[in-house]
Amino acid sequence: MIGWPTDTAIHLAVAPVDFRKAFDGLCTEIVEALGRDPLSGELFVFRNRAGDKLKALYWDGQGFVMIYKRLERGRFKWLYSVDGKIEEEIQLSRSQLQALFEGIDWRRLERPQRCLATATH
Repeated sequence: MIGWPTDTAIHLAVAPVDFRKAFDGLCTEIVEALGRDPLSGELFVFRNRAGDKLKALYWDGQGFVMIYKRLERGRFKWLYSVDGKIEEEIQLSRSQLQALFEGIDWRRLERPQRCLATATH
């Protein structure tokens, strides 16, 4: 996978998008649906309606980078609403993004509780 800066925010657009959209169409989604700036240097991840394709869009300072993945079998793990309420986008960690692109259930990844250890001599 392409390495972007470690402090890059990763946004997962929850609603599926029309995958005929390329750079400009996805930029419009970022602005209108997510209320974000596509030139921010943040990474935006989208899924098609069938759930077997992902596109990620990222501005690297010189131009847009698009990452596209299609599963030959199965679907990507996604968010589904239980009570009818679901956010338009959520933030992912780098580990969750990697798991998502690997086809692993990224929703089950949990960050370990922070340990406030002290050095003793």
